[in-house]
Amino acid sequence: MKKQLSPAYQLFFEALYPYRRKRASVKPYRALLGIGGNIGDVRRRFRHLFVHLSREPFVEVIETAPILKNPPFGYLDQPDFYNTLIFVKTCLKPKALLRYILRVEKRFGRKRSFQDAPRTLDIDMIFYERVRLNTPRLCLPHHGWNDRDSVLIPLALMKDPYMKEKV
Repeated sequence: MKKQLSPAYQLFFEALYPYRRKRASVKPYRALLGIGGNIGDVRRRFRHLFVHLSREPFVEVIETAPILKNPPFGYLDQPDFYNTLIFVKTCLKPKALLRYILRVEKRFGRKRSFQDAPRTLDIDMIFYERVRLNTPRLCLPHHGWNDRDSVLIPLALMKDPYMKEKV
């Protein structure tokens, strides 16, 4: 199903996007992951990512948002992006979670050529609990999250109370 926002944006509602877990999680930490991509069949890759994360012992998918198709920013000479959010509970601390998501990106074919380059899959840690961190490798909350429609539009459609306090 597709919902029209404006000429530049489209929302897609699919079987796993949005999704809300029915069982409680025993993992101690909450994190919001932003995912995006614009190379190949990105929506299919998002479905595969959901399945991959669902089978991992380190994270439990709690909720996902609908998928947003939106124009690129930064480097503009590239196809539109698909973006969504995945709210997870995890047993990993922030730096360990970052290492984990970088491995997942690589597994899904991510190549880093230049800033804002086209990509198969990008996973950003938007929030981790209420942690504030600013290191060369990890900034929490993610820098500029509150200025990006690719985060704000899906976030506004999430249902979890933890997510609602972020909007």
